[in-house]
Amino acid sequence: MSGMGCYNSCVVSASADEVWRALRDFHDMSWASASVHSLEPIGSSGDRVGARRVVNGRMHETLLALNDVDRVVKYRIDDGPEALSKNNVTGYVAKVVVSPVTDTGFAFVEWSSSWQDAGGGVKAFCDPIYRRLLAQLQHYFEPTGPSGR
Repeated sequence: MSGMGCYNSCVVSASADEVWRALRDFHDMSWASASVHSLEPIGSSGDRVGARRVVNGRMHETLLALNDVDRVVKYRIDDGPEALSKNNVTGYVAKVVVSPVTDTGFAFVEWSSSWQDAGGGVKAFCDPIYRRLLAQLQHYFEPTGPSGR
């Protein structure tokens, strides 16, 4: 089962730079407060490669890359519930890319992931989570949303 992956994307009603500022700190997922009930930061800074976090007490993740020029963040899932447990999946890497939509000034956000091997169920587990997180990101930047745009 090698070469498996997930891909989700959306357009956010804010500039790529605004969206990037919300996403770039690995220790801050306040934009997703409807899904992220707790985030335990591990390490001194959420913008340094090697920073770790525990999301909702179950998802153990490590920051692998942060590129402010290309607006890309990559992270690894070290352990998690069910399909994402270290006993079920190996080599799980997720990537978030924020790009400008040139005709509107909005942002195009892609959230993808891949893994080397898995016992199954990873895509079915992850796709709804990524879709939900992207919807929350869109809501965060709505004029009536929490960002107050």
